[in-house]
Amino acid sequence: MSQVNRLREGGRIDRARRLNFTFNGKRYQGHAGDTLASALLANGVDIVNRSFKYSRPRGIVAAGAEEPNALIQLGSTEATQVPNVRATQQALFEGLTAQSTNGWPNVQRDVMSLVGKLGGRFMPPGFYYKTFMAPASMWMTYEKFIRKGAGLGRSPMERDPDIYDHLNQHCDLLVIGAGPVGLAAALTAARTGARVILADEQEEMGGSLLDSRETLNGQPASQWVAQVLEELAGLDNVTLLPRTTAHGYHDHHFVTLHERRTEHLGETAPLAAGVRPARSRLHRVRAGQVLLATGAHERPLVYAGNDVPGNLVAGAVSTYIRRYGVVPGNKLVLSVSNDHAYRAALDWDEAGREVVAIVDARPAPDGELVEQARDRGLRVITGSAVLEAKGSTRVSGARIATIDTATFTVTGQAETLACDTIASSGGYSPVIHLASHTGARPTWNDEVLGFVPSLVKGVHAAGSARGIHDLAEGLADGMAKACEALAELGKSAEVIALPQVEARREGVACALYQVPHEKPTLRAPKQFVDMQNDVTAAAIELATREGFESIEHVKRYTAMGFGTDQGKLGNINGMAIAARCLGKSIPEVGTTVFRPNYTPVTFGAIAGRHCRDLFDPERYTAMHQWHVEHGAEFEEVGQWKRPWYFPQSVNGKQETMHEAVARECLAVREKVGILDASTLGKIDIQGPDAREFLNRIYTNKWAKLAVGRARYGLMCKDDGMLMDDGTTSCLGENHFLMTTTTGGAAGVMEWLELWHQTEWPELNVTFTSVTDHWATMTITGPEARNLLAEITDIDLARDRFKFMDWREGKVAEVPARVFRISFTGELAYEINVQANYALHVWKTLFQHGEKYGLTPYGTETMHVLRAEKGFIIAGQDTDGSVTPEDLGMQWAVGYDKPYSWVGKRALSRSDTRRIDRKQLVGLKPKDPTVVLEEGAQIVFDPDHAIPMPMVGHVTSSYYSPTLQSGFALAVVKGGQSRMGQTVYLPMADGKTHAAEIVGPIFYDPKGERQHV
Repeated sequence: MSQVNRLREGGRIDRARRLNFTFNGKRYQGHAGDTLASALLANGVDIVNRSFKYSRPRGIVAAGAEEPNALIQLGSTEATQVPNVRATQQALFEGLTAQSTNGWPNVQRDVMSLVGKLGGRFMPPGFYYKTFMAPASMWMTYEKFIRKGAGLGRSPMERDPDIYDHLNQHCDLLVIGAGPVGLAAALTAARTGARVILADEQEEMGGSLLDSRETLNGQPASQWVAQVLEELAGLDNVTLLPRTTAHGYHDHHFVTLHERRTEHLGETAPLAAGVRPARSRLHRVRAGQVLLATGAHERPLVYAGNDVPGNLVAGAVSTYIRRYGVVPGNKLVLSVSNDHAYRAALDWDEAGREVVAIVDARPAPDGELVEQARDRGLRVITGSAVLEAKGSTRVSGARIATIDTATFTVTGQAETLACDTIASSGGYSPVIHLASHTGARPTWNDEVLGFVPSLVKGVHAAGSARGIHDLAEGLADGMAKACEALAELGKSAEVIALPQVEARREGVACALYQVPHEKPTLRAPKQFVDMQNDVTAAAIELATREGFESIEHVKRYTAMGFGTDQGKLGNINGMAIAARCLGKSIPEVGTTVFRPNYTPVTFGAIAGRHCRDLFDPERYTAMHQWHVEHGAEFEEVGQWKRPWYFPQSVNGKQETMHEAVARECLAVREKVGILDASTLGKIDIQGPDAREFLNRIYTNKWAKLAVGRARYGLMCKDDGMLMDDGTTSCLGENHFLMTTTTGGAAGVMEWLELWHQTEWPELNVTFTSVTDHWATMTITGPEARNLLAEITDIDLARDRFKFMDWREGKVAEVPARVFRISFTGELAYEINVQANYALHVWKTLFQHGEKYGLTPYGTETMHVLRAEKGFIIAGQDTDGSVTPEDLGMQWAVGYDKPYSWVGKRALSRSDTRRIDRKQLVGLKPKDPTVVLEEGAQIVFDPDHAIPMPMVGHVTSSYYSPTLQSGFALAVVKGGQSRMGQTVYLPMADGKTHAAEIVGPIFYDPKGERQHV
């Protein structure tokens, strides 16, 4: 197909470079500088998609991020496909392959369109709440067909060949939008030396000036754009980011930007010097100040058949003609409520195509553009509007009539004008999405006929983003807002020389959102408000009739502004329709909440390099290679590769895990074992208020902990439930080292910072994660003291180095901290050395440990040993619903501490004081060979009719070679008062195990062995 709609000259495309592309299996040609949308229009492609709900044929409506219909599946192979790419934002490249996201067997002849023709009757708003409800057994069948019929793009199933990355950036001023206002603001700030980032979502910076009829300093506006960009590009303090969308504004001026780095070049990022660059990049920007120069979206008018291909917004017509050299039709009818939209008719006329009529809803428009249209002999019909677009797969005519906007009625006889294109404009809506991401509600402005942003401190809006649409005023506003932002940063800016703009007189716009029809809205042909989600004016009216008065409820009931659209074209019209139906004003109805992302962002960009091998990075201790060489099996604990057990070959046969764990357990109980405990979280806490902070964050007391001593502590959430546990050692009067569980280290660190920064900022205390700095090896067992004594200068005598003491000294000639702490109930020493020296110390221990029977053991053995002693593991024996008293740890709770610690109030609630709460107990199976299943549910009466009352569950369960029996820890309702009672555990295979409730300490209940 030839480019039937391409002008012979004009536009910013490179006519010397022809690009071949394929759409829906057909080959076409375009030019460098085209978007896929402009190339499709140039080739006369009318239908680009089928609608979401009714499968109606849809064409291109807009020219930018606000496009609701032209969502395409980009890519020629499964691996390279990207769903829901806006054709208006996809630059054309050689070999581009795309297809429509909806339409079966093809977009021209879609079987689902038969459903759409009946959709008004059978698919009203909320039909999914009202149908497919019964019988429930058929739901899986319903779901299959609903999913097939609905939806937009399809996620690829094969591995993405591209890479993506993240970049953290800081700047003094982030300017979002590089139109005339953004350029003036960025130039003002840049000349002061401030660090400026200027981001714009288009392929080229310049915004509306790229297709403007205006002149700046008597020259085409694009010349001023080129001059400003050249100056900005030459400044070291300025970063220019074209093809970059600010898609999320977050607290404290943290803005995420999605930069499309190579998506304009090909399906995959081209190799550069043998290296594939990132296809796109997510910039995480922390800005001192943010300036929103995001412009405005033109609102289409809502009239019958306004979704038939060939209906466009007026500004898009001008953009395609002046920027891309494409006239999207031959005969135009323009329906407007303002002067600015007259550009479309003037541009259409200059392109040599027929302007059938300009239909203006205002009774007496008198602006300069109106006069220009009349001077050219264009027919201007006043006090009227397009009531209905005729045609099915392409506009064939426009029914027009006089209307009364105040009474919402048609007042004259309808006339049908033959045309193939209808452009409309109902005004301009400031782009307030990013400002709304902060949670600030915009405010209605009657002069603007739109919502303007409410701004948090440090955020500024300029130009059309706050309703100033005049070019000269917008340039001045951009400069002024930049000066305000710099002043808040303590910087002064000089007034720059702005270009001269020829003044233009414009008439007052009228408020027109929905065009009335001869028939009531519910009976008229469909009038679409949100084209992406197939929301009609009738749907909104019906929603209000059914009792939905909140605009948020109307949104959810009808789907208005959902998904990737976020209400760019339709929300104001939808709110106005709801207001009319409810008898309220638009500000009384209010607006919906806009959410990130402003436009879709690929999962690749969101993930960055955090995928495949880097999705969940593996962390290794300093002794990892030794473990590998000695045959360790590993388990993953909080990203760490921890030795699980060390199987040995006995008589040529490899030990099972059960055999290896039994051997390791006995070695610890009878001789000495060694555990790599480097993965335990370690947080260095310093400051004059460190003790006070510990007093508040832990349940027990810390004010009098002496230097050289350690203490076990429990940490609760503010609901009183146990969060983590560990020992904290006093290294100095104002210096402590806290240990946490391996998996809980990051969460505890975040918890400490949260309370310090938000609740107790007056406390002078700092936290530093030192988990990776220190390697920890625990030697434990009756021979531990004898072994350590051979390689340390620390006095290990029992009366001078007591349980819960720590000492500094040398171990294997390496400076070390040694803690006498035990997680096994045996005599134990935790040796901490700088990680780079750890392997040397580890090997030295084995050189001296052979005669003592030194045996490495892993996490499975550690679990058995600690469970024999009734020691809990947070997250395994607790589940977020267990208090310290549930665990029988009242001894670790300081109710009489002078300051209320985190969780104290919650522990006084009646719910946490109930005697029938689930409490930690031990379970001794009646059959000692049975090892109960972890997670198994517990009942008191095995003969109770199903459903049985579940009274608890098993949290930890093992076989103990020391006890010669299976044993378990569990939580049971009122368990601490049920010692000696029998409970039952029904299993899925029909068996029922019986077990006796006993205390949770199965081995050495007095703790004598760890004190020897």
